[in-house]
Amino acid sequence: MTFEEKFKAKVIQQIHGREVGFLLGAGASYLSGAGYPLANALWNEVRDLLHPEDRQLIEGQIIQGGVGLEEALDILDNGSVPRQQLRHRVASAIANRFRTSRPPLEFHCSFIRGITRRPDRRVRVFSLNYDPLVENAADCESLLLSDGFCGANNPFFHPVSFEFHILIPSRRRQRPMCEPIRGIVNLYKLHGSIGWFIDERNLIRRCTPEDSIPDGATLLMIPPHYRKAQDTGIPPYSLLWSEFRGVLNNDQSRLLSRFVCVGYGLGDTHVNPILETALANPNFTMLILARDLPEARFDNWKRFENVIIATEHRSGLYREEGPGLPEIWSFEWLAEEVNRNA
Repeated sequence: MTFEEKFKAKVIQQIHGREVGFLLGAGASYLSGAGYPLANALWNEVRDLLHPEDRQLIEGQIIQGGVGLEEALDILDNGSVPRQQLRHRVASAIANRFRTSRPPLEFHCSFIRGITRRPDRRVRVFSLNYDPLVENAADCESLLLSDGFCGANNPFFHPVSFEFHILIPSRRRQRPMCEPIRGIVNLYKLHGSIGWFIDERNLIRRCTPEDSIPDGATLLMIPPHYRKAQDTGIPPYSLLWSEFRGVLNNDQSRLLSRFVCVGYGLGDTHVNPILETALANPNFTMLILARDLPEARFDNWKRFENVIIATEHRSGLYREEGPGLPEIWSFEWLAEEVNRNA
């Protein structure tokens, strides 16, 4: 068996195993350019939506420093209130840009169909993205998804809902009983979402992604900047990150056995320590599917004996390095694979 055959067989085995969780990065929403922009193209997408003074300030830093949007905001953020407000105005511009997009749902529908047919009672999907692709796909397929909100016309944040049991009556050996519905998706949006906001009563609520948040409300999206780790310490983010740490590090009764990171370039310093801690568990396997990783970043993660890495140009299987593997690194391939024979 060649390295490529062995690699693909092992990836497929892990994806279809029990107790699998997923982490979606920006690459999972890019869809070969038909979806939402990647971080390196974000500035060109939102610059014209900003006030001219904000645009000039940020663009000057981008040109002067030869950096991207996130790095420019890091440099400009001196801790003062006006500079922190700048970050949030950028987040609002991103929300306005994303709100008008209508990317195709084909691959996200395939992904949702596949993971909801698993035998696990809850399938945990963590997302670093602001967009509503996963939620829209679940609605399109009429499948159950919990994002931590409850309510019909004006949903409110109620994180206990992540563990609600939905039971249906049945009979076994002529005795009445209740069976839990399996395959419910728990979606944890770790950086917030374009429809999340804090209202004037200081309640965390959600509107539809196509609608603007109400006047006087505060958008709940962590802007792209180095203060991400600081922002994740307040609700609702703190509760979502507690779940992230719980199923990977802390809660022995709920620990995942496998974790698939797709479209995430492993560049967030507040995410990686949690993943590294999980890898101390010898019964845990992490799959990294990304188009490209910087050489030093690839080498850092390849050193773990329970990590599998697929990129366009290099691959790693439990410390053994191999060539790049076409398509296996992409969300599109993952979506079709989880739905195969589901």
